[in-house]
Amino acid sequence: MVWITKVIYAMQQVSLPALKGNIMKTTAIIGGSGLTELDSLKILDEKEIATPFGKASSTLVFGELAGKKVIFLARHGNPHHIAPHKINYRANLWALKEAGAEQIIAVAAVGGITPEMSPARIAIPNQLIDYSYGREHSYFAEDSDAVQHIDFTVPYDDSLRSQLIRSGKGLNIVEMGVYACTQGPRLETAAEILRLERDGCDLVGMTGMPEAALARELEIPYVCCAVVANWAAGKAAGEISMDEIMQNLEQGMTDTKQLLQQFLANVA
Repeated sequence: MVWITKVIYAMQQVSLPALKGNIMKTTAIIGGSGLTELDSLKILDEKEIATPFGKASSTLVFGELAGKKVIFLARHGNPHHIAPHKINYRANLWALKEAGAEQIIAVAAVGGITPEMSPARIAIPNQLIDYSYGREHSYFAEDSDAVQHIDFTVPYDDSLRSQLIRSGKGLNIVEMGVYACTQGPRLETAAEILRLERDGCDLVGMTGMPEAALARELEIPYVCCAVVANWAAGKAAGEISMDEIMQNLEQGMTDTKQLLQQFLANVA
């Protein structure tokens, strides 16, 4: 697929101009479990963007939030129906790039492993470990004219992370953490969580990869906004219940929407 490499290069040249002064960037928000739509978004248009990789999870919603241009994509579809391992990540990121996204905030529901990551809290991870498998994880997975290796030392964009953290003052945000991406859709065993903790992970989710790497391949600044829905397996007494998860997500997503509003109000 030599043409994929050439198309990505062309997309990078056209849609990544040098942004100077107070030119507003178009922010894409990827909504995860608990965030299939943005209530406060002033909707201007909705489009289904064709991609070489099939359909995205949902139509792209174009609008304004806090006076800034926003593109919203429901990662699991709207209504929520696509399992984490079945999401067409390549189509999702490609569609956002085609639509003009210049930075991405990816909202994701996660489980808390370490004590600081308590339910309903927001965390902005700075690192990740990928435990998923069998997913289409690269635009360069097929034959191309040259082997492509992206630098992924720091998986999330530092500048965008800093802006998001600064915008969350008063929301008790955890400013760092290691995100473990598991396969899903089942939740983990207590033994698996102990392994992740030994590996240095603070959070566990199912959608962080290959999403972050694909954004890096397309050269779109990307950051994860993780909302803790529950204690991970074995970190609290009893089984994990969906009622508990939904209750924590309701509070966490309320804070997340406030964070997004404050971020967009503060950025150029």
